[in-house]
Amino acid sequence: MKLARFDHDGTISAGVVVDGGIVDLSRTNCAFRDIEAIIAGGEEALAAVRAATAGVAPHVPLAHVRLLAPYHPANYLAIGMNYGKHVAEAQRLGVEKPQYQYWFNKQITCIAGPYDDVDPGVSEALDYEVELGVVIGREAKNVKAGDALGYIFGYVVANDFSARDWQRHCPTFTIGKSFDTHGPIGPWIVTADEIPDPQALDLRCLVNGEVRQQSNTANMLFSVAQQIEYLSTAFTLKPGDLLATGTPEGVGVAMQPPVFLQEGDVVRCEVEGIGMIENKVAARK
Repeated sequence: MKLARFDHDGTISAGVVVDGGIVDLSRTNCAFRDIEAIIAGGEEALAAVRAATAGVAPHVPLAHVRLLAPYHPANYLAIGMNYGKHVAEAQRLGVEKPQYQYWFNKQITCIAGPYDDVDPGVSEALDYEVELGVVIGREAKNVKAGDALGYIFGYVVANDFSARDWQRHCPTFTIGKSFDTHGPIGPWIVTADEIPDPQALDLRCLVNGEVRQQSNTANMLFSVAQQIEYLSTAFTLKPGDLLATGTPEGVGVAMQPPVFLQEGDVVRCEVEGIGMIENKVAARK
């Protein structure tokens, strides 16, 4: 299923995307009416949603709604330098290759909708990073990689917008990765049953129609399953936690000379099997 959160004529609802439209859960007999509740409810909730929407025609066309961030995670973690060619371009900039998985937090206030404008804030070095986003579906502690995919609720497209100048303010990356609006996700959550292998997905990023990043999740240094194993060895992952799984080569800071995003630039991120998000860089306030 594709689970979306949307605004239609000023009313915010959750629904299932089918046939170019949305079945509005608030107009069905489903007991689960918001995506956070569906994630928390696990298989029971998904079964209820499927039963309530089976054979139901869309209530509203996609073209008539504004898609919002599909949900708001309680925690947002992202892994850095998880594609070999991205590590190589970072090394050319003087960044050392990490010995272990390199994780940092993104503040959840960065979350934005799939087509929202992005505010550069005070940054003079705004950059893009297309990523596969993973939504955790079950409490995970000491999970082995061989079992890890069973703990995933679904997947989103993520753009880890990065204020490169502020990213260098501290070694954790968090402040430069967490500006308001710098975490658009969507366009919906694709449930895990539709993505049998998260390590076989093409992904790319375009700026004003020009392809800047293009790769496949097979090129990750640490697979999605290995990431869940690593994190859950240290601490418990909770349903709804969001993981950004790394970006491939082609970021603006590594271009020669560096090319950062400017007012009016349109950044489109695509992940096979999920969809695309597209965000315009707003004027500075």
